[in-house]
Amino acid sequence: MRIDPLAPPAGTVRDWLDHHAAHQGDRICYLFAETGDRLTWAELRDLAADIAARLTGLGLQPGESIAQMLPNGREAVLCLMGGLYGGFRVTAINLVAGADAIAYALDHSQARFAFVGAAQRPLFDQAGLAAIVALPVDGRVSWPVGSRAGALHDISPGDDALLMYTSGTTGRPKGVVHSQASLLAGGWTTTLAHDLSASDRALCILPVYHINGLCVTVIAPLVSGGSVAMCSRFSASRFWDQMAAMQATWFSAVPTIISHLLHGENGPSAETRARVRFARSASSALAVEVQRAFENRFEIPIVETMGLTETAAQILSNPLPPGLRKIGSPGIAFGNQVAIIGPDLSPLALGETGEIAVSGPNVMREYLKNPEATAETFTPDGWLRTGDLGRQDADGYVFVTGRLKELIIKGGENIAPREIDEVLYSHKQVVEAAAFARPCTRYGERVEAAVRLADGATVTTDELVRICEDRLGSFKCPDMIHVLDELPKGPSGKIQRLKLAELTDA
Repeated sequence: MRIDPLAPPAGTVRDWLDHHAAHQGDRICYLFAETGDRLTWAELRDLAADIAARLTGLGLQPGESIAQMLPNGREAVLCLMGGLYGGFRVTAINLVAGADAIAYALDHSQARFAFVGAAQRPLFDQAGLAAIVALPVDGRVSWPVGSRAGALHDISPGDDALLMYTSGTTGRPKGVVHSQASLLAGGWTTTLAHDLSASDRALCILPVYHINGLCVTVIAPLVSGGSVAMCSRFSASRFWDQMAAMQATWFSAVPTIISHLLHGENGPSAETRARVRFARSASSALAVEVQRAFENRFEIPIVETMGLTETAAQILSNPLPPGLRKIGSPGIAFGNQVAIIGPDLSPLALGETGEIAVSGPNVMREYLKNPEATAETFTPDGWLRTGDLGRQDADGYVFVTGRLKELIIKGGENIAPREIDEVLYSHKQVVEAAAFARPCTRYGERVEAAVRLADGATVTTDELVRICEDRLGSFKCPDMIHVLDELPKGPSGKIQRLKLAELTDA
């Protein structure tokens, strides 16, 4: 099975695991940083097939949900691949979403069984859903007494494969459904953009219950035939040592992680600098000043990208060096099509600002049991509306200006929070920054911002306000800047801007 730059991968996850087991079965595909455990392609396929057969023996039907409440590690990989190999809909539960959201996802998914880690058992029990049977996982799955393996179901590319709930800031989470085909296409877009091969090794530091960690650093190596070094969680103090020990050639992160690495004391060895081809930034906009400072300090290029849960991660990416990277843009489309549309959903001219829409094989099937939200998300001709605002230049590069729901509307004028973020990040003592709207009687909304400062920082909020006023003018300048120990984040590390007004309310 070869990678075709013009067509998404054929077949299913089962087909790709079988292929790698047959053609490079002795080759290592997974290493686990904390335990030193390793898996070859043959071992991964055999263990996944066993889990799939045991699930079938429990009576699970093709496309039926099997929930997974596991942190990054060997067990998470095996249970994920086992569910996909068997043709079931793996329901990835966000472990930091909170008890209410977890209970909702378990109930809404209609899962009858769940893989649950020992540390996650209290969260599972708190959901109080007696209809779901836990399959405890602590080194190996504890199957019900008397259960037996069953004959595997026939599966096809169009069958459901993944259910992942969005971490929305308003209302109930929506369950994004991906097929075997769209899940593989998500790994394919990453493989194309970054020219991944069997010789590449990703360091997975993002949780696999988030679309970035799952599709970019798990499914992409499945498509490319490369390998994955997986960490249980990101650690700024251990990161560069892990990159060296695991012999990784690339990693995917989010802007907050990149900023923490930039402000850390440690750095890569000369050998690591030479081996690492690129760092990848996704999930939210990377501040221009942070990208430049990171590259200047560590001599590792950052490839900025953009993706969604609904598109199995990546839709845009900058090309690898020596290709043209446009700092401040998440790049061009790889493996799908991107357009900028207006309020009437028709395409806009180059340079005009509108909503970013995407079409391609990596787009989700639907929101589970939510036809109204599904219909609202797709245009009549099948383009998925991302909710992000941006413009496209003559070279096809997209520049994101903000989120429709996050725009600050002051006195009837739209202000993109990212403009303010960029200015705040330009100060070397600012580690995290996010502007947000605060309701007010005079303008409807006013501008405020929250920052996390580096240890030992001396800059004052008054100084940061003056910098914003000098760069942006008084109208866009924050009326107040709050200093927090930590800004609220979702599971991928993306700052949850819409929570800041409530969090900083005096």
